[in-house]
Amino acid sequence: MAIEKVKEYFKKYGIDNRVQEFDVSSETVALAAEALHCDLCRIAKTLSFMVAENPILIVVAGDAKIDNPKYKAHFKAKAKMLTLKETENLIGHAVGGVCPFAINEGVKVYLDESLKRFQTVFPACGSGNSAIEVTIEELEKYSGYDEWIDVCKGWNN
Repeated sequence: MAIEKVKEYFKKYGIDNRVQEFDVSSETVALAAEALHCDLCRIAKTLSFMVAENPILIVVAGDAKIDNPKYKAHFKAKAKMLTLKETENLIGHAVGGVCPFAINEGVKVYLDESLKRFQTVFPACGSGNSAIEVTIEELEKYSGYDEWIDVCKGWNN
């Protein structure tokens, strides 16, 4: 199970005990915010795409949406989300629990500017009923991100 992979990954940093598991689903931003009793925007949703032949992850704030022209300008390609099956196979986590931790080798991680307005955010931990609260600095460290990007809309209106 992917949550066990994430917990094992976090053990080397001594934070596996910070992973929260819920009795309810946290598979969507709304459900995660409800389970965590926090604002939707503080959920760090992890979206999976294919760029050329390479799977990537983009972590964005819960109230942000991909802006297709910004995405295309940055990646020089149209935004193509992975299917449910592709996500699990290429990323290593199933949709609903996708996170930037303990992912398959070679998957690049990008963090969207929409997250920088928060001190802490809540990404999933590999299952549809888990999360961890991390600072932005911790998100950078534990995700092994490649770069900060600006490919979203709807959050800074």
